[in-house]
Amino acid sequence: MTDTTSAPLPAPRARRSIFLRRPFFTLALLVAAGYLACALFAPWIAPFDPVQQSIEAMMAPPGGAHLLGTDSYGQDILSRIIFGARYALLIGLCSVGIGAAGGLVLGIAAGLATGWLEWVLMRIIDAILTLPSLILAVAFIAILGQGVDKVIIAVALSMVGPFAWIVRADVLQVKVQLFVEAAALMSIPRLQIIRRHILPNVIFPLLVQMTIRVSEAILVSASLSFLGIGVTPPTPDWGLMISEGRGFVSFAPWMSGMPGLALALLLIALSIVGDGLREEFDPKLRKDA
Repeated sequence: MTDTTSAPLPAPRARRSIFLRRPFFTLALLVAAGYLACALFAPWIAPFDPVQQSIEAMMAPPGGAHLLGTDSYGQDILSRIIFGARYALLIGLCSVGIGAAGGLVLGIAAGLATGWLEWVLMRIIDAILTLPSLILAVAFIAILGQGVDKVIIAVALSMVGPFAWIVRADVLQVKVQLFVEAAALMSIPRLQIIRRHILPNVIFPLLVQMTIRVSEAILVSASLSFLGIGVTPPTPDWGLMISEGRGFVSFAPWMSGMPGLALALLLIALSIVGDGLREEFDPKLRKDA
């Protein structure tokens, strides 16, 4: 007699951790964590005061007491890079947080509005999206003035448009769901519908986009300082350090090269981390390893 007993189904294979499946993501996360540690513990890590000047050590090459050399004022470049990580992450995280908050409010309003109000809100979003973030930030800096706080506000305002566009697209998908329409038919207040049904469905995609936009915010803020309209001297800002060293690049390349390398490594690390989180948690892009 033929044995008709079916063979037991194989147990589902356990999904590997994201750190094992994405080695570049893990490496980039470690690099970003290293920068964060430098930003948090800069006063204890930096070997010198970042604004201390020394005539005897002007433009000293890398080596000895100054591992990465000094600039034209005799300031230790390694110390300025370490403290520069604090300003870079502060500006990047704060500006993205403020911009995301503004984009969340504007995007939800544009997604739920109708008629002339929707038209006005969409024209505001389109006007922000028309110009690159750097150009908008330059315009806002011209109005607000220079300084770390002004740079944060300028970069944040330049990012409201992209965040608002993403949130509006998600709101348009959520508001046509049956549970949202049912809540409206039950005469539940609009604010309660937004808080209980719409906001939870749009906040997570927004958080993923925030991780991606941090590197853009840091690059825009460094570009403003490089142009001489962002952070003011003697603040240890990477863009400012690159700008100060470009006049000596032929015989003191470390003045611009070292902060430029630090900026590039952080931007690459944050971009890889942001892309990894998006591919891992975005339902449209998520694929099982």
